[in-house]
This record gives sequence, C-alpha cells and structure tokens, in this order.
Amino acid sequence: MEREGRASWMKYGPVVSLFVVLLSFWFRMKYWTTGWTPSCPLCSGLKEKSGNNVARPKVAVGFGGCVDLIVDGVSLLNKIGLAHTDQPLHHDLIENEVQLAQSFAYFFAPGAAAERFVLNDTFFSELVEASRDLPGNRWAIGGNAPVMAGRMATEGCDLLLGGSFSPEFIDVLSEHIAVAGNIVEEPDIHLILEYPSGASWGQYTSRRANRYIVHSDEHNPYLDSMAAFAEKLKGFDPDLLVADSLGMNEQELPNLLSLLKGSNITVLSDPNPRVATVLDQMREVYRIVNLRSKEDSDTSSTKAKPLTRLHVHTLAFQAMIVTHGSKWKNTMSATAKASLTANRHVCGSDDIDPSKARLIMDDSFSVSRREGSVRIPLQESRPVSCWDEDDYEICVAPVLVCTEVYQTAGGGDNISAAGLVLQI
Repeated sequence: MEREGRASWMKYGPVVSLFVVLLSFWFRMKYWTTGWTPSCPLCSGLKEKSGNNVARPKVAVGFGGCVDLIVDGVSLLNKIGLAHTDQPLHHDLIENEVQLAQSFAYFFAPGAAAERFVLNDTFFSELVEASRDLPGNRWAIGGNAPVMAGRMATEGCDLLLGGSFSPEFIDVLSEHIAVAGNIVEEPDIHLILEYPSGASWGQYTSRRANRYIVHSDEHNPYLDSMAAFAEKLKGFDPDLLVADSLGMNEQELPNLLSLLKGSNITVLSDPNPRVATVLDQMREVYRIVNLRSKEDSDTSSTKAKPLTRLHVHTLAFQAMIVTHGSKWKNTMSATAKASLTANRHVCGSDDIDPSKARLIMDDSFSVSRREGSVRIPLQESRPVSCWDEDDYEICVAPVLVCTEVYQTAGGGDNISAAGLVLQI
C-alpha cells in the first residue's frame, strides 16, 4: 500500500510524453560511437589504448531503477522561492525547506555530489511538480543498475537487468536488455539538481560541476525482484554478475577506508585529490579487505573471495588496481575506456572536442605520498601509465574534463560500466 500523501507520478506528465523523451534519450545513447577529435593527441592516445570489445559478453545487473527528472538546481530553488541560508549543514534526511537549503548549500559550495531521501512525501511531490515545467528539464532512465546496463549494452554486451519497473520504462530499454522482476504502475522518481562550475546560489559559488539528488523511493529500498532475477539467472548463464561494487569516486573511497578502519565517516572529502593520495587510499583498502578475507578463510570452512579489482574515478583521473593472475584482463584498455567515457557522458557527445575540455591533472604525478616515491610524467602519446606492485597492477589515466557540462548524474555508473566491459 502506498504511503499517504504520495502523489501519482502520472500527474507529472502523460505517459506518452514520458515515453517519447525516454525513447529519444535511448536512441542518443544507443548510437554513441567511439569517435574522437583527431586534432587532440591525448584523445588519440587514450582512444588507441581503449581498444575494442570484439566479443559480446553476457552480464547480469541488479537491482532497482528509477526515472530521473533532471533540472538546473539553482533555477529550481529560485523558482520555489527557497530562502538562502547562512548555515550549511549536513542532514541525513530532508523533511522541509530549511533542511533542503542547508543541505544543498553544504554540498554545493565544494561541488560535492550528494543524494538525500526526502521523508516528507508532500514536499517531494511539490518539488517534482515545480520541476515539471522548468525550462530545460528532461527525463531519463535512472538508477545504478539500468544506467550500467544501458552503457554495457551500448558497448556490446547482452544484459539481464533485475528490478521493479513500469511497462513504459521497459519498453524504452535497449533490445539487448532482458528484464527480470515485478511490474509496477508508478516508478520511483529521482530529482536531479545539476549545477555547473562557478554557479552561484546566495553567498555560495560551486567549485566544480556536480549534482544534488533528492528522492522519496518506494520500490528501490526493497529487493522484490530478487527471486525472479535469480530464476532467470540460471538460464542466462552470465559471464559477469554485477550486484554491488567498489567502483567509487573521490568521496566514496575515503569513506570506505574510514569505515574499514573503524573511524567516523567523512561527509565531505577533497573534491580534487592528488593522484598519490588516492593511490595510497586504494592500496590500503585493497590490503585491509584482502587481509580480512584471508582471516575469514582461515577460520571458516567456506573460502572467502578476495578483492581482485578496485576502480576509482575522480574528476581528474581514473585509477585501477587489478590482482595479478585474476580473471580481469585488459586493465590498460579499461582505464583508457573509462577516461574517454567520463568526457563523453558529461559533455553528452561521442566526439571529444578539445575546445570544450581541459586537463586538471598535473603533467606528472607521484605514485605515493611516501618520501622518495617515483614520479611518472604524463605523455600524450601514451597517456595511460601502468606498473606492477606486490601482487597487483596499477593503471592511471588522465581525464579530459568537460567544460561545457551536459550532465553529471549517472557519470559514475557509465564510467564503471565502460571500464568493466573490456575486462570481462
């Protein structure tokens, strides 16, 4: 039974209208190619290293999904008359306008991505209603699993997607995506408040382009599709099952490390960390997780699976750690592919235009913060740097950061999925 005060998503626009905009979004995604601008040596270097996926892997992805309503965040807040705040505060949940203003300001100034649940259904419905006729708004397929599935289908995979979706949602998915799960009449809606670098709201100015997401999900918190997904999984026989991941950004990596060490979670992390800092954090996560995996295996009759792949995507660069002898392959190509996808998704174009991109990664980087660590120069003709350490390989690739942002939401899922495809 639906919660009281929950407005039907049908009030936000006819089904036919939503179908058309989702269909146009899907066609744009489906026919993205591997184009790049030849006049950009770094682009060409990344493209050369990214390779092509000659096989057609089968991938099962779960769970859940939603419909994204994407708007300019500042325009929406101005439209609803949200009062500026001089108290940026972190809130776990959003219940009213004051908390929304404080939470948005908290993440907006540093340009950090954030997602919050709106406990007040009526307030969330009002936000969606105000967004419906906001100039420049658009609807898109959303949710981690459907976005990853869409990217993998575009990159040449056949997919089994687990989740509870509406018939209209299923109709606009790629023909290479089969769905397992319940049919729902009203899909969850995620309201995406995008903003560019340098945007202003009250006394605050964003340091980088990003998004602030609010939702009031009814279906996603439950794994209602798991039984149907598990049943179809038997006949599908996938090469890869994606149900959760450690593919993460510069906010999530230090949070995971803090959690593993038993420390407090860092709500805000450095939005532009140095390569050496990220690599040290990745090494520590890899070490701790695998140490615990070994300890669990030694004390249990069931052998625990070790961590063999860790992919971190930041605004400035991509970094991967892959265990030697694991089933993951083509690490250099996968890192390059992830880098190219970052630009293509955020710019909304398959062609990488150097006039709309810039490098913010230094022309060389240290492999660690430890004194005396090796520095590796960035070479345009060979932009992906890979080297061996201990029992793993590390690869780092610069990102051509898009300066004319089309969309940041879904970036991590597209990047993670594109990087995975070449390693199956």
